[in-house]
Amino acid sequence: MSNKFDIAILGGGPAGYVAAERAGAKGMRVILFDKRALGGVCLNEGCIPTKTLLNSAKVLENAKEASKYGIQLEGSIMADFGKIMKRKDKVVRKLVAGVKAKMKHAKAEVVMAEAVVKEKRGDVITLVADGNEYQATRLLVCSGSEAAVPPIPGLDLSNVLTNREILQLKTLPKSLVIIGGGVIGSEFADFFNAMGTKVTVIEMLPEILTGVDEDIAAFVRKEFTQRGIDYHLNAKVTELKGKEVFFEKDGELQSITGDEVLLSVGRRPNVAGIGLENIGVEFTPKGIKIDENCRTNIPNVYAAGDVTGFSLLAHTASREAEVAVNHMLGRKDVMRYQAIPGVVYTHPEIAGVGLTESAAKAKGIEVETRQLPMAYAGRFLAENEGKDGFCKVIVGKKYKEILGIHMVGGACSEMIWGACALIEAQFRVQDVEEVVFPHPTVSEIIKETIFQF
Repeated sequence: MSNKFDIAILGGGPAGYVAAERAGAKGMRVILFDKRALGGVCLNEGCIPTKTLLNSAKVLENAKEASKYGIQLEGSIMADFGKIMKRKDKVVRKLVAGVKAKMKHAKAEVVMAEAVVKEKRGDVITLVADGNEYQATRLLVCSGSEAAVPPIPGLDLSNVLTNREILQLKTLPKSLVIIGGGVIGSEFADFFNAMGTKVTVIEMLPEILTGVDEDIAAFVRKEFTQRGIDYHLNAKVTELKGKEVFFEKDGELQSITGDEVLLSVGRRPNVAGIGLENIGVEFTPKGIKIDENCRTNIPNVYAAGDVTGFSLLAHTASREAEVAVNHMLGRKDVMRYQAIPGVVYTHPEIAGVGLTESAAKAKGIEVETRQLPMAYAGRFLAENEGKDGFCKVIVGKKYKEILGIHMVGGACSEMIWGACALIEAQFRVQDVEEVVFPHPTVSEIIKETIFQF
């Protein structure tokens, strides 16, 4: 076969494999490069393995609380950490195999090696991988991101874990110190706390879960504190000595030691060493610069996913990949970000889309908000004995257009898509009154909250 392709894709994560599938379905000759594993960070080191672990934690919690629902379980209830981790690996292997099957169906050539952009002559881009040269008339960069490592004295990857290494633990640590209280840190805090590990979270900001509705973040932190997770907010890590973490809080220097230390302070795009500077691709401080078509400053070079540094979410990456491929094929399509959902798969779950109340105010938008407890929905009350949660809706003050919907409690992740559709379609409060929600479902809380306006 010729080494000339219609599209070359760097990275086999949610952006890369979706792009390959879409492009292949349209008859494009596709080649995809990945230096590690198909599925990217999401499938191998992020979304899928962590959700598998969190589901085990939820099953454990449900078993311990079975008596609340009139179910009596005999004997001791405990977690088998080794079996939980093996099941996580099994789930990942199965899904990686599924991605491989998709690539075969799309007739995409897959090269498991790092590709470097060598040059661009006219419309032809030459790449080198594993000593071989390949040419393509279009390039889509989906090289993803990696854990950010801040310049803290004593911190290196020999004494701390990132999201990658913590998923490979063979034994359950008795104590875990987490540097960073964002989404990744909070999900791991939830899981290891459920397993019986003593968890401490050190967060530099006044509240955990930056970007999440402030009331929801405070709600979850309060619940986690009641479960035994310790939080140090407004705390700046200054140094590490082995597994001892030193931090400044309230003007005092404190320290805490854990069996393991997890570093979870954000991610940075993978742009170094892949040769993009050889063809003049422009960057922003966060990553590769793209337009509404996910195209870079080079007309036949596109980028999608974490490498752009804009929205580090797998579903955003997949949609950006679709937009890029559609533009390559001449189909009118643009990337819109006003209705990108965000989910935190802790127990309780958090899900939100659109503007938070504080974000709206920062933009100078006059808004109104309404909030209802999840227990207002009959099914939530029936299935969540002793649990709490709420739904908050933000609308424009003048036209009552829906700007944001944020929830905590129950299976928020499974109903947030409906809220996305309302915002994407620019629904107003009165429009939602005409939509029929099934009863009894927890999703009714969305309509009931909107009805309060």
